Amino acid sequence: MAKPEPVYLGVDIGGTKVAAGLVNAQGKILSRARLPMPGRGDASAALAAVSAAIRAAAAAARGRAIAAIGLSSPGPLDPRRGVVLNPPNLPCWRDYPLAERIRQAHRLPTRLDNDANAAALAEARWGAGRGYHSVFYATLGTGIGAGWVLGGQVHHGRTGAAVEGGHVSINFRGPRCACGKRGCIEAVAAGPAVAKRARLAARRQPRAARRLLALADGDARRITGEVVGQAWREGDALAAAVLQQTAESLAIWLGSIIDLLEPEVIVFGGGMGALMAEWFPTIGERLRAWTINPRAGEIPLRPARYGADAGIAGAAALCLP
Repeated sequence: MAKPEPVYLGVDIGGTKVAAGLVNAQGKILSRARLPMPGRGDASAALAAVSAAIRAAAAAARGRAIAAIGLSSPGPLDPRRGVVLNPPNLPCWRDYPLAERIRQAHRLPTRLDNDANAAALAEARWGAGRGYHSVFYATLGTGIGAGWVLGGQVHHGRTGAAVEGGHVSINFRGPRCACGKRGCIEAVAAGPAVAKRARLAARRQPRAARRLLALADGDARRITGEVVGQAWREGDALAAAVLQQTAESLAIWLGSIIDLLEPEVIVFGGGMGALMAEWFPTIGERLRAWTINPRAGEIPLRPARYGADAGIAGAAALCLP
């Protein structure tokens, strides 16, 4: 009788939740567990939450051997040493040897990488980037993260800090980013930036924002990126203008990415990424003005396969050879 195939345990660590799941070698998620994450508590409580999520997900193994554990965490971190450095969303950990602590607790090989790199690897191995040698992945949500996979391997750079794509500036006089720089694409096209732009526009032009304001119960302060997307789908002209500007900003950014890296495919993940995937034709058209590459139009823009499960799948992908 053949032994059950090994599975991999992927752990997606965030500031307020930790999700874990078993993933097979074909990228199928077999189980999921989700627990609160005390990211602003002490280090031991946060470690205990991660271990509890691992145990909950592992309970569904049903005789299958768990080959390794992968950890996906906000950066900055050092993937080579498995150390979480000083992520703003996880102040519980500073220079914390997370991979080694998990390896000791669960006695399994353990890998750590930042969430965007991990998701990029999952998309390159199993998702929208499968079959391509060079995959550029961007996750658009509360922030913007990026990863670049070459020949099945994440490009980490000299210290592990490469491809911080969300902090590439497209306007040195633009809004100040949380990182301290001005005009980063994150400060312009992430969900909070889109919502802020829509709120300002709605206050100035309430008639043009009727549907947008209706979805926010008449209170511009309640406009979110999700509300902007819904209003646009329902024909709100101001929401359309806000997303048109967002698409233009992304085209400027991607033009520079293409000129620098010329990936074979570009994949968008994250909640805001799913919305902007509906603007791919516009972004592709505007790219012509923002790249010198005459064949940039041949690079496909694709929505990610893994939505909310990107962290689990990505963490598991770290474990495979």
